[in-house]
Amino acid sequence: MPLRALRRDRAARNGTELFLFERAFEDCLERLGLVQRRFENALLIGCPDPAWPRRLGELVAHVDVADPGALFAQAAGGQTVVEDRWEPRPDAFDLVLAIGTLDSVNDLPRALKSISGAMRADSLFIGALSGGDTLPQLRHAMRAADAVAGSAAPHVHPRIEAAALAPLLAQAGFTGPVVDVDRVQVAYRSLDRLIADLRAMAATNLLLARSRRPLGRIAYAAAAAEFARCAEEDGKTTETFEILHLSGWAPSPDQPSPARRGSATASLADALRGPNRPD
Repeated sequence: MPLRALRRDRAARNGTELFLFERAFEDCLERLGLVQRRFENALLIGCPDPAWPRRLGELVAHVDVADPGALFAQAAGGQTVVEDRWEPRPDAFDLVLAIGTLDSVNDLPRALKSISGAMRADSLFIGALSGGDTLPQLRHAMRAADAVAGSAAPHVHPRIEAAALAPLLAQAGFTGPVVDVDRVQVAYRSLDRLIADLRAMAATNLLLARSRRPLGRIAYAAAAAEFARCAEEDGKTTETFEILHLSGWAPSPDQPSPARRGSATASLADALRGPNRPD
């Protein structure tokens, strides 16, 4: 089984830390509430909380669920899907939400293209994923560990930068792409506590090139000391999680041309209203 699925299953078994997932999902619901339209068939990709489909169902007539982790999918009554290996039924959905999974696919452009292929004309895609400025303190601490160990290894898998997302959405066929950044700062008393949260969010290193050996005691102590050195007066170190919110519309023949519709930096409210939506 792929490592990403194993990590999600471990989080499902041991208890999922939901605070960042919940923040992203709530934001997506708020954005969806701006749309002057009733959606009929939605797909929710990424569902660490089995209550999410019911909550989304308050805004949408029917909700299907997919998740890369089998246990999350089963708990929500959905199916297991790997987004960049997925061949969806064409024109199945007029709304797709992807929450917290697209930062860890192997081929993000292909995943976005697959999502686009599942959508009807003039339908809406909303997503949230972890961005490239996530976990700067952890990265800094791991460099201290590598200095002690005498060798470097990737400890945090790379994440996409915000500026790269709108072009990828456009390449996948979406119109009016918009990307917003939400930086969440969380105070941690120790490196151990941060790592525990990352495991409970299925957000630890997924790289194939990662070291298979755990950090030695001395190297880990160096990382923990460096993390603690960055603490503020309350003894806690502030870590940053960057959430990238993205949206785009599947095209339809009667939509305005891109030049008339405006750039990807249009306001969020205008973008979610859609090219054919009244004020």
